Order: sequence, then structure tokens, then C-alpha cells
Amino acid sequence: MSTTSTTQHDADSGPDTGPGGRFGRIVRSPLGWMLTGMVGVGLVSGLTATGPGPVPVLGAAAAVGVYWAVMRRVARRPTPEIARQGAGREVLLGSGIGLGFILVSVLLISAFGGYSFSWAGGAFVPVVWSAVMVQIGTAVTEELMFRGLALQALERRWGSRAAIAITGLFFGMAHLVAPGANVWSALAIALEAGVMLGAAFLWRRNIWFVAGLHFAWNTAEQLLGIPVSGHTPEGLFTVDAHGSALLTGGTFGLETSIVPVLGSLLITVPMFVLARRDGGLLPRRRSSH
Repeated sequence: MSTTSTTQHDADSGPDTGPGGRFGRIVRSPLGWMLTGMVGVGLVSGLTATGPGPVPVLGAAAAVGVYWAVMRRVARRPTPEIARQGAGREVLLGSGIGLGFILVSVLLISAFGGYSFSWAGGAFVPVVWSAVMVQIGTAVTEELMFRGLALQALERRWGSRAAIAITGLFFGMAHLVAPGANVWSALAIALEAGVMLGAAFLWRRNIWFVAGLHFAWNTAEQLLGIPVSGHTPEGLFTVDAHGSALLTGGTFGLETSIVPVLGSLLITVPMFVLARRDGGLLPRRRSSH
């Protein structure tokens, strides 16, 4: 892991002898390929995220193709983070952590009287199918943009720790457009999702792992009937929230409950420690000028 990171860092900092002059050098810089990739992946996501049936999954596959093309052709670096070998294992590991995180948070809130559930009465297979398709598309495209592109580009300029802080902040700010969002919801998502998913990526250096975690998180919330970042898509259950919004998250959903915010720290800290042990943290890049 540390060898791969060092190799990528050296490749990014090497001289640019390709065509295109100054514009080419800007596009091939870390911030240049980050913006190029985010525009491409974001465009695919915007066109497919709310499509019917398997359209979001097809969009996710297309987004992976865009990501690969930008990394290989523009950034000129390998893409071990989206390698097919071991992808299934990484997805399962990430999904297990994400599912456990949500279920433990929900159980704790319910134990304190915050949640009660009832069967929504919808058809099981269509509801699950729709949730899985949409959440696969969301998880893959968001992780390609925030962890694959933004985090890896920023850490090559300012190091892994600064990249985690910046991408976490922007991940929280990106959710300010959600219904019912406010400063607390943005901060909560920045901490429990932005920072935790960033730490997860630094530990495993694998998009499939963080996408699995993200997917299980969102899907479990949706199927339980809990609002997902202010949105309440169709689930298998409906939830009634009782008491303080600080406990339940209120109308915005579980993400603004203090329970998962604190619980995320119990996951994030060990992942940071493991990332550091395995050489997954890059120091701040020293300028050669």
C-alpha cells in the first residue's frame, strides 16, 4: 500500500513533456484532473441517478468508465483503487461495516424511545429492487467524486490529513441543498460521513470498500423508512420519531442524530490508525519550485 502511494505521488510530481502546453499542464495537474473527472462523473450521475429500473446502476458503470479514462489518460496514473480483483471482498467488508453502523445506531435510538417502526405495506421485491438500484448509483458516483478524485488529488497537494478535512467539509456542504438541511446537518454529515468515508478510503485505498459502506448505510436507512439526508423515499417500514431531534435526527433523518455522530468516531479513529500503520497517509507535498 505504501509503495503504491509513493509511486503515484512521484508520478504526479514528475515533469510534463506531453502536448498541450500550459493548458495541458494545468489539466494534468492534480486539481486539473480532479475537476475534469468530477465534471464527467457528475454529468453521468445527473443524467442517470433518478432513472427507472437499472438505469442508476448502468450510470454507475459508465461513471467508473469515465473515472478510469480521466485517471489513465489525463492524470496518467494507475487505478488500483477500482481493480476488479478483490472487489467483491471489499464490497462485502464495507457493506458489513456500514450495515452494522446503521443498525447499532437505530437500535440505540429505539432503546431510548426515539424510534418506533411499522410495516409500510408495500410490495417487498419492488421496494427492495428500487432501493438497491438507486443506492448503488448514488454510492458509486459519490465515492468516485469525493474519495476517488477529490481526496486523492488534494492529498497530493496538501497531504492526506488536509485532504480528509477539505473533502469532509465539502461533503457536508454538498448536502445543504437537501430538504431541512442546516448548519448542524452539514457539520454532522461532514464528520460522520465525509471524514469516516475518507478514513475508510485511506485505510483500504479501495473505492469498492467505501462504496459498499456508503451503499449499505443509505439502503438500510431507506428500507427502514428513515429519511436519507432529508429525503424520504419508499421503504419497507415507516418510522415515527419521538422526543428530541438531537436524538432522532428529526425530519432530516438519522444523520443529524448525535448517536451516529459519536458512533462514527469509534469507527473513524481505528481506520486512521490502520491507514497510518499501513503507510496509507501521504505527507504534505513539498514544492519543487
